[in-house]
Amino acid sequence: MGSRVFYGWVVVAAAFAVCFVGFGCAYTFSAFVPALQRDFAASRGSVSLVFSLAGFLYFALGVVSGPLADRWGARRLAMLGMLLVGAGLALAGVARSLHAVYAAYGLGVGLGIGCAYVPALGAVQRWFVTRRGVASGLAVSGIGVGTLVMPPLATALIDALGWRGAYLALGCGAAVVGIGMAALIADDPVDKNMGPARVHAGMLLREAVRSRQFALLYAACLVCSFGVFVPFVHLVPYALDHGIGQKDAAYLLGSIGIGSTLGRFFLGGLADRVGRLAFLLAMFAGMAAALAVWAVSTGFLALAGFALLFGLFYGGWVAIMPPVVTDLFGNRQVGSIIGVLYTSVAVGTLLGPTAAGYLFDASGSYTVPIVASAAVNVAAAGIAALVGRPA
Repeated sequence: MGSRVFYGWVVVAAAFAVCFVGFGCAYTFSAFVPALQRDFAASRGSVSLVFSLAGFLYFALGVVSGPLADRWGARRLAMLGMLLVGAGLALAGVARSLHAVYAAYGLGVGLGIGCAYVPALGAVQRWFVTRRGVASGLAVSGIGVGTLVMPPLATALIDALGWRGAYLALGCGAAVVGIGMAALIADDPVDKNMGPARVHAGMLLREAVRSRQFALLYAACLVCSFGVFVPFVHLVPYALDHGIGQKDAAYLLGSIGIGSTLGRFFLGGLADRVGRLAFLLAMFAGMAAALAVWAVSTGFLALAGFALLFGLFYGGWVAIMPPVVTDLFGNRQVGSIIGVLYTSVAVGTLLGPTAAGYLFDASGSYTVPIVASAAVNVAAAGIAALVGRPA
């Protein structure tokens, strides 16, 4: 196989599967919101906190898993992460209180994706140079395909098995598929006798985090993330509030997955040609424009258009971040640097969807959180415009 197929593409496929399983399962959460509200007599804000806790953990943990992957290898961490995702979902299915769901889903899915995501993406970066944008885009397109496939699957499982049975089924599937595919990850061409000894080129972590470019990149991602994850929690409840059926509402979330997949597959290569920093700025601006469309959409077709557009730019944003980091700071400690950068996204993921839920509980409307989500992406675009300029 090694003589015919470059093993880097196998690593891309393994990272794709890790993203598909981890984020696909996480982004089913919107389909479970109505059942969790009903069975635990909970507000939308308190239920939203389940997802926000998991999101905070899986982005924050990169600051630990990235350096560990640089030392111990990505394969072990990714396999552990997929085991934790499966266990967290299964335990959420037997939870008897909302606090138990916080613990099972939040810790299991959050820690699991946190262990697997940054190490898997860091491994992909080391296998490619000129085609890094394409490879990274293909790897993280697993998030988009997972967002397309998993929410409708979760809705069907809820209809057939109830929400508890659905979580048990998702947990078992996540563990089997995720661990099996994560086992294929290799950290570096030298591990497969397909390249020279590992070249450590670029900044150390401590050098990178002190740089002006890192500070600006961190600020842009922090500001952006307050709004980016609001649709993943609140689009289905928003659609239900406007008279759209449960299955059609789940398809809306799947539409984000379609757009996201297109963004990751096709926009990554475009970024390699037009310049990755300019592309990053365009993704922030695009997400802002899409969220503005959501603010004035109520019917199914309009919401589907929003979901596709938002997914396209969201997918492009996620795909381009690891190559931008590698371009700016080199591959010497790329896993560690990506991990620290993603702590910015963790903060926004924790606060954004939860705040949107409580704002809805207080006002009975999503207008304010949606408009605010668009505004913070405009601000992120402005900050990103400064990243490439000399100090």
